[in-house]
Amino acid sequence: MRMLNYGVMDQALATVRNRWPNLDPQAGMILGSGWSDTVDLFTIRDCMDYVDLGLGRPGVSGHVGRLLWAESHGREVLIFQGRRHFYEGEGWTPVALPVYVLSQLKIRVLILTNAAGGMRDGFEPGELMIIDDHINFMHDHPLIGPHRECWGPRFPDQSYIYDAELRAGFDTAGARIGLSLHHGVYLSVSGPSYETPAEIRAFRAFGAEAIGMSTVPEAMLGHASGMRVAALSCITNHAAGIQAGKLSHQEVTEAVQRTMPTMKALIQAFWEELAHVG
Repeated sequence: MRMLNYGVMDQALATVRNRWPNLDPQAGMILGSGWSDTVDLFTIRDCMDYVDLGLGRPGVSGHVGRLLWAESHGREVLIFQGRRHFYEGEGWTPVALPVYVLSQLKIRVLILTNAAGGMRDGFEPGELMIIDDHINFMHDHPLIGPHRECWGPRFPDQSYIYDAELRAGFDTAGARIGLSLHHGVYLSVSGPSYETPAEIRAFRAFGAEAIGMSTVPEAMLGHASGMRVAALSCITNHAAGIQAGKLSHQEVTEAVQRTMPTMKALIQAFWEELAHVG
C-alpha cells in the first residue's frame, strides 16, 4: 500500500515511549548504506531491533536494522542504524516511520546519511558531499493521501529543506579535521536498478551532482514536520557511463568501509560543533 499506515507508525511510537520512558533526545540520525559503524562514536544506552518496532528487517546489506538510544557530548540522540527503502516494495510506511517517530518525540535536528554515485566531474570515490538541495525523481511522494497536520501544511514549502546553519556546522567540523567537503545537489530515484549512461547524462543536465535511492523522502518529511535537516553523501563510485566498468552494491559498501575513518572523524567533529549551532 502506497499511503502511510498511521496505525503501524503510532504503535512504533508507543513502543519507543514505553521502552524508554526517560528518553529526552535532541537529535536523530538515519544511517544509510555502510554508515552503521559510525555508532561506535556514541555511548549507547540501549537498543531495540527494527522488528520490535514493526519496521521489519532492512532488505539490503549494509543496514543493521536497530534503533539506538545514544549520547554524545551531553546530547541524547536516537539513531536508526540502517534504513528501509521504497524499492523493497512495502510502500512508504517503513521509509517514513523513523521520521514520524522522531518528529512526534519533538526532536528538532535530523541528520541523514547515504552512499551515492558521483556525477560531477572531479568527484572521486571516498569523498563526502553535503547535500544543499535535491531532485525527487522517484515518481512518487510519501505524502500522497489524506493530509495529517503532523506534516505541516497540505503543500509543504521546499525552498530551504537543508538547514544552512547545520550545513555550515559540517563545513566547520570538516575544516577542524583538515577535510574539504563537497557541496551539491542529490537526485533520488526509486531503484533498485542502477541508472543507464543515458539517464546519467540527462540527470547531469538537470543539475544533479550525486545520485542514490534514498534520503529525499526522509528529508521532505523531516522538513515538513518542522525539523532542521542536514544530509551527507559518501561518494562511492562514478555513476554509469562516466568511467568504464559495471556498477555493483559490493563496490558501494567497500568504498564506504575504506572511507569509514574519515566519516567517523567528521561525525565526531560535527557533534562537538552541534553544541554551538543549536
